[in-house]
Amino acid sequence: MTPAEIRNIVAAVLAEQQDRSRSTAEEAAAAVLRAFGLDDEDHKELRADFQHLRRWRKSVEGAQALTFKITLGTIVSGLLGAIWLGLKVILNK
Repeated sequence: MTPAEIRNIVAAVLAEQQDRSRSTAEEAAAAVLRAFGLDDEDHKELRADFQHLRRWRKSVEGAQALTFKITLGTIVSGLLGAIWLGLKVILNK
């Protein structure tokens, strides 16, 4: 057997193995999508679902950031108000 024949056989075996692993990965991904109730055959619908999920995630992240800012602002305002009230009491004595 010549080295060229060996290379061809090895290349064919590796290509077949790659096809099998890709097929297995695609089947696993399809099974996961089906488990979540998503139809893996309807690509437009699947894309719309993921776009909706992304918009939802972004809006939740924005709400979390806004909540943090509001909470921090409330705490700072309360502390400044307490300091101001304390100074006012001390200066009026």
